[in-house]
Formats: sequence, structure tokens, C-alpha cells
Amino acid sequence: MFFAKLKNDPRIDRLFITLTLATTIVLFLTVVLGGIVRVAEAGNACSDWPTCLGQWTPPIEPNALVNYLHRATTALIFPLLLGSLWVGYIGPATPVVRKLLMVSMVLLGLQVLWGWAIASGDYSAFHDWINVIHLLFSLAMLGSMSAVLVLSFYRQYASGNRGRLTFQSKFGRTSIVLLISLFVLLISGAMVTNMPERLNCASWPLCTEQFFPSDWASWINMTHRTLVLLTGILMVATWIQAWRTQRSQTPILVSTTVGVVLFFAQALMGAKMVDGFPTYLLVLHQATAVAVWIAFVVQAVVTGLAVRSTGDELDEAAQIQGRKGLWKDLLMLTKPIVVVLLLVTTLAGMVIGAREWPRLDIMLWTLLGGFMAAGGSGAINQYIDREDDGKMQRTQKRPIPSGRLTPGEGLAFGAAMVLSSFYLMTAFVNFLSALLVLTGIIYYVLIYSIFLKKTTVQNIVIGGGAGAIPPLVGWAAATGSLNIPALFLFAIVFMWTPPHFWALALVRRKDYARAGVPMLPVVRGEKETRWQIFLFTVELVGLTLLLPLFGLGGSIYLFSAVLFGLWLLMAAWKVWKLGGNKLAWKMYRYSSMYLAFLFIALMVDRLVS
Repeated sequence: MFFAKLKNDPRIDRLFITLTLATTIVLFLTVVLGGIVRVAEAGNACSDWPTCLGQWTPPIEPNALVNYLHRATTALIFPLLLGSLWVGYIGPATPVVRKLLMVSMVLLGLQVLWGWAIASGDYSAFHDWINVIHLLFSLAMLGSMSAVLVLSFYRQYASGNRGRLTFQSKFGRTSIVLLISLFVLLISGAMVTNMPERLNCASWPLCTEQFFPSDWASWINMTHRTLVLLTGILMVATWIQAWRTQRSQTPILVSTTVGVVLFFAQALMGAKMVDGFPTYLLVLHQATAVAVWIAFVVQAVVTGLAVRSTGDELDEAAQIQGRKGLWKDLLMLTKPIVVVLLLVTTLAGMVIGAREWPRLDIMLWTLLGGFMAAGGSGAINQYIDREDDGKMQRTQKRPIPSGRLTPGEGLAFGAAMVLSSFYLMTAFVNFLSALLVLTGIIYYVLIYSIFLKKTTVQNIVIGGGAGAIPPLVGWAAATGSLNIPALFLFAIVFMWTPPHFWALALVRRKDYARAGVPMLPVVRGEKETRWQIFLFTVELVGLTLLLPLFGLGGSIYLFSAVLFGLWLLMAAWKVWKLGGNKLAWKMYRYSSMYLAFLFIALMVDRLVS
């Protein structure tokens, strides 16, 4: 009776998903750290056990630290997996999920037995193959736990099929073939990495001038390269097929798109490592390779859960024949007008930080990465807000609420853009600017769009930090560092954001009320909003006049800041004293031009001084 009650308790469902998620994350970290230990040859950095270099605390030496973290995550896997298995059996787990959990437990046991056998004898001659077998077990276990997580999530939150996997359609069968191909590719890649003879293939695409390799090591190298080519072609074909036949299946379309982007991003990271093995590239390369595997395991599972036939897919493909305006709709997802303003602040950050025009290649890659990050975040935001956008007159004609694009297309496009921006910035600019781009994406999508926008009247005030990051990205791209003056650029955009968007909220307050968004005019009324707009504008203009005291801007900038500041203050004064939508709309438009003109003045002053 007690266990029957637990089985129907929704808290047990949530606990099971939490444990499964934690197990999968820890396993992911373990596999990534294990790969770093293997590639960096840090396996002997901690010769003692269970301590590392005779101490329990994390060591400082990098190789020893990686080894220590790998041991720590490995130790966490067993209790987490055992907890998932126990909660799953007394609660929500379906027969398929229970079998997968048992498979994961068996694989973990094999890992432990394998490690014990190796530790108890001298197998140094087979060291390279031992690593490959370890990876095989790890990938299989990670794939099994990823499948458990998806199946458990579907059981709790998704309607329809919650456990039966069917691969009747052409796309479903292709997904299975792709997953098997990727697994073989990852194993062959580990074999090549662990072979001391791997340098025998120093040329590309052939190992030697001869078409056929002359030894077994070269054969393995060439087989791996052939698998990379064939798997890449299969991935692209699967991605194209998904965008034709899976438009209505958001999980399938997104997981396929993310997997393909990560696959080519991992190849890009590998290409950048030809010139050396900086720590961040090594970690990113390993993490991305494992993430590709997870993405396509998820893709295969959600494809099986969809239970679609080839006829269903052909019918969906027929619906988009002759479709026009796709590229225009995708561009509209990026909110191009907003992106242009953000790129102005990014370019200004580059010029101000470097005190000159940056190199052309750095400037182009930074602006491209900035466009993709901001545009992709905007697309994901439109996916999140799709229902609210349909209720608002200002946004109901956007591509997703109007039906011109499916939610899956919007989310997949946005995910591809933001992921690509991070990897491009890492590869062609620098890692600091890439991390700032990633911070801006997480801030806007997760903190603002998901947590703040519909929960607090301070959504715009706190969320303004997302739009204030682009000048920091530009500064870091040009200089490779950040300092106190750079933070003043962040502060300007941060202070500018509330009066700018509150002016729009005054005009569209009925829209926001219908959508349930607690904007300031909806919650505290028009009068309070008009006062807050004026107050923030005074603070903003005062901040801009302080910049010359900290070495940012000279006489040209100061004159411009005074002139533009008076202009904006006059607009804010009229909004406060006179009110009305017409003046609020002017404030909204003027504030956009104000920010662009102010940063352009900063750039001009920096270049001529």
C-alpha cells in the first residue's frame, strides 16, 4: 500500500527526474574529464589513492587537479545511479526505463571490474586499447542514461506516447543508422588518439602519397577519416530531411539541428588544436564531442517516441512546397533593428578599448558572432513568448504566432545561431569574448526571458544586464582583457534600458496586461512609470558626463554627451509632465537614437584624440 501511494505521488516523479538528470550530468563530466586525462597524459599525476599527492583537498598542479576531479565525479556516479534505480523501481519508471537503468548499472559494474583487473596486473602493453574499451563502456552508459532522462521527462510532462519506441519511418531508420555511425566514429577516434603511430598520418586527406595505406596503423587512421566524411554527409542529409519532414516535431528538429552544429563545432575545435593544446580548447573539444553523442541519443529517442510513418513525413514535406519568405521570416526572428543597435555598442567597445580601428578580421568575426548571439537569443525569446505574442497587437504578426514558422523551426534556428556564435568567437576571436557572448545568451534567454519577464515588475531593470554585455564583448575582442573603464560602458547601457522599454510599455500597456507581463505601467500605473522614466534618464545622463573623469572620452565626447543628454532629458521631462502615448513613443524612438549617437561620439573621440 505504501509503495502504491508513492507510485502515484508526483513528488516521486520529480525526484526521479532530478536524480536522473544529476546522474547524467555527473557522468557527462566524468567522460569529459576522462578524455582530458587521456589526451593530456595526466593519468599518473595522482599516483596514490584515494588521496591525490597525499592530500584530500584539490591539488594546484593542473594535471593532478584534472585527475582529482575525474576521481571525484566517478565516485559520485554509483550513489546517484543507485538512487535513480531505487526511486524508479518504487515509483514512476516504465519497463523500458527500468531495463535501461539496469543496463547502466551493469555497465558501471563492468567499468569497475575492468579498472580493478587493470590495476591488479601489468597491462602496459595494452594501455591504449584499455582506454578505448573504457570509452566504449562510458559512451554506452551515457547514452543509456540520456535515454532514461528523455523517457522520464516525456512520461511526466508530455502527452501521447510515453515509452514505446517505434522507428517505422524513413527518418526514424536514418536516425538509428546515424547514431550507430556516430558511436563507431567516436570509438575509432579514441583508437587513433591513443595510437603512438597516429603521426604516421601527418598529411591529409591521405596518410601517404599512396592511395592505400601500407600498415595497420595507417589503415585505422584512414578508416577514421573516411568515417568522419561519411558521418558528416549523413548528418547533413539528416538535418535537411528534418527541416523538410519534422517541422511540427520540435524535440526532433531541435536535437537534430543542435547535434549537427556541435559535430562541426567539434571539428573546428580540433582544427584549432593543430597549433597547440591550450587548456580551454582541450576541455571544449572533449566536452563538445561528448555533447554530440548525447544530442543524437536524444534525437533517436524522441524520434522513436513520435511514432511517425513515412506517409506522415511526406505529408508534412508537401505542406512547404513552394513556401516563400522563409529567409525573411528567419531574419525577423533575430529582431534585426535591436541587433543593429547592439552591434553599434559592440563596435564602439572594440574601438574604445583598442584606441584604434581593430584588425579587419577580428572586427568582422566579432560582429558576425555578436549578430548570431543576439539574433539567436531573440529567436529563442520569440519561441518562449509565442503564446503571449499571439495575444499582443504589436507582436501577433511575428513569424511564429502568425503560423508562418512552426515553434520547432524558431527554436532550432535560435539554438543553431547561439551555439555557432560561441564556437566562432572561440575559434577566430578569443576565449574571453566567447565567454562573454555565452554569458549574454544565458542572461537574456534564461534569466530574463524565462525567470524574470513574467515574475517581477523589476524584469527590465534586472534584465537590462543582458543588453549591456555587447560593449564588453567588443572590448575583450580587441584587447583580450577587461578593466574598470569597460564596466562604464556596461553601466551606460544598463541604465539606458529601463527608460527605453518603459516608454514602449506605456504605449503598449494594454497588450502587456492581456499577456500577463507585469511591466511597470501595468502593475504601478502610468504616473509612477512616467516618473521612473524621468528619474532613470537623469541618472543615465549624469553617468555619461562622468566618463571623462575616468579616461573615457575627451572634449568631443563631452560636448556630444551634454547635447544628446539635454535632448533626451527634454523628451523624458515631457513624458513625466504631459504624459500621453505620443510623447512616450517619441521617448522610445529618441532613446534608441541617443544610445547609438552617444557610442558613435565615443568612437570618434577615441580615434581623433
